Amino acid sequence: MIDIIKREAIYLWYYFDIQIRQILPYWALGIVIGSVISVFAKEKINKAVAALGSTKLGVLGIIPASLLGIASPLCMYGTIPICASLAKMKLREDWIAAFMMSSILLNPQLLIYSAALGTYACTLRFVFCTFGGIFAGLMIYLFFDKKPFFNFTGFEKSSNRDTDPNMFLRLLKNIWRNIKVTGPYFLIGIILTALYQRYIPQHAFASLFGEKNHGFGILLAATIGVPVYVCGGGTIPLLAQWLQSGMTMGAGVSFMITGPSTKITNLSALKTVLGIKHFVMYICFVVVYSILSGFITDYLL
Repeated sequence: MIDIIKREAIYLWYYFDIQIRQILPYWALGIVIGSVISVFAKEKINKAVAALGSTKLGVLGIIPASLLGIASPLCMYGTIPICASLAKMKLREDWIAAFMMSSILLNPQLLIYSAALGTYACTLRFVFCTFGGIFAGLMIYLFFDKKPFFNFTGFEKSSNRDTDPNMFLRLLKNIWRNIKVTGPYFLIGIILTALYQRYIPQHAFASLFGEKNHGFGILLAATIGVPVYVCGGGTIPLLAQWLQSGMTMGAGVSFMITGPSTKITNLSALKTVLGIKHFVMYICFVVVYSILSGFITDYLL
């Protein structure tokens, strides 16, 4: 019995070590770049979004708004107060929706993490998350042009925690905060991936998410993104292994969209600013968009 336990421990350490070697550099780089943007560029990004109000882009403003949402390093609870201040400045709601949606789906840190999935997967994530923001803004423009969609009552601009006068110390503190927040989830993701590699037959996984089961695999991936996704960094090791085990890229794309957009912390914040009716619309939009993105990836790309 002891020999069996030792053998299994050796196997698990082997898989754990492989995952650490493959994923850790991307996680570390994502932490550093995300902190650099947060410390040195966050306010500039917010001002750039606000500056859109002085332009005459019309509905086309949803495109730069979506791109700026992806560039923003803020989490959902940091993004909502910014959007509340933008609403007070009378910024168009379709632009706010584009900024908020793309910010939910992706940020610079998560984009760097996603490079561990390969160039193709990382590029698809960027493209579909950008268009997710654009389409969200377009929906607001088409169906809520004359009536409000958001309710930011009670939300004020959050205090900035990056206040140390020494810029180097400010950066180090931000990096440490990111490590404390994402590190435990990253480690859990590595451990779960090692367990998956050891105990889940690859052919069984491929039969659910592989090329022979396109449509069902996409629907299933969009569904499991809801309960499984807790932290972007924590799901990257699992997703990388799933793709290697036969998951189609379309199923992976669906998971990458429903995951962050239905993360429980994001949903609780969004329900407050949307209200129940618009919140249900948001969920429907996310599900439909994630499934369509998966089918477009597998059948057209």
